[in-house]
Amino acid sequence: MTVTVRDLRSDDRADVEGFAHVRHLALPHILWTPDAIVHRLAHTHPDARFRSLVAEEDGEVVGTAQVQLAYDSPEPGQGMLNVYVHPDRTRRGAGDLLVRAAEKHLAEHGATKLFAWVLDEPANRAFAERRGYRASRSAHFLRLDLTGTLPPLQPLPPGVELRSAADFADDPRPLFELDAVTVSDEPSDVEAELTDYETWIEETWKAPLLDRELTTIALVEGRPAAFSLAWTDTATGRYATAMTGTARPHRGRGLAKLAKNASLHRARAAGYTVALTGNDSANEPMLAINKWFGYEICASEVRYVRELA
Repeated sequence: MTVTVRDLRSDDRADVEGFAHVRHLALPHILWTPDAIVHRLAHTHPDARFRSLVAEEDGEVVGTAQVQLAYDSPEPGQGMLNVYVHPDRTRRGAGDLLVRAAEKHLAEHGATKLFAWVLDEPANRAFAERRGYRASRSAHFLRLDLTGTLPPLQPLPPGVELRSAADFADDPRPLFELDAVTVSDEPSDVEAELTDYETWIEETWKAPLLDRELTTIALVEGRPAAFSLAWTDTATGRYATAMTGTARPHRGRGLAKLAKNASLHRARAAGYTVALTGNDSANEPMLAINKWFGYEICASEVRYVRELA
């Protein structure tokens, strides 16, 4: 059978569901829903030159790629491509065709350094290395059974209160400002700067996966100081922590742990049975916090880098 690569048809529900299905099979540690995939394609900043690609064989979606420039990085010329193929359709050319199309698109828009996450498995790593990519940092996927025991809720220190993102529906700017000051400290090969409030509203605040009721913010003297951002997929009963962070002046007080613990308890009460998250392997403080909650590493991935001539 012949494998071909094309853009995802966002107005074709079956096409989007095929994309989500392949992603779920290849990478079950992240939430993939059709609505979230379409939203990202429609609302990512134009400067990212974002594309979602599919590899198709005999009318079936067998591979996927999401491709973009790191438009929000202070360093120009960086591109990102993440390619995942249906586990039962590997070694048939889909991955190679997707990588070629992604690299061509990024190079045409000025990328000179490419970054790709690759599952930490021999076949996946060999695939990247044959194409000139070299290994960089690593990260872990973690899973927590929410039907088990959670740490008890802790009393709040004086001057601290917990609120949900829903409480900021009329004015989410304080959450944007907190997200902006914490994301710059997140371990990564690609630095990011959140400076555009309207873009954040479209990409993050309005994202279909965002659960405003379960996203929890710790306020100190009335000002947001730490938060745990929650995504949920009601169809599968899964909850995911997309980001947890604390503003620098308030670190070392356990505020992020308080926020995340409250969110996990409310997620369990709402009927979610599985909690997912991910951490850079060098982020020892966050890995320690997640171990305290009972999370266990279920898979790992490696960031691969390629310099374009």
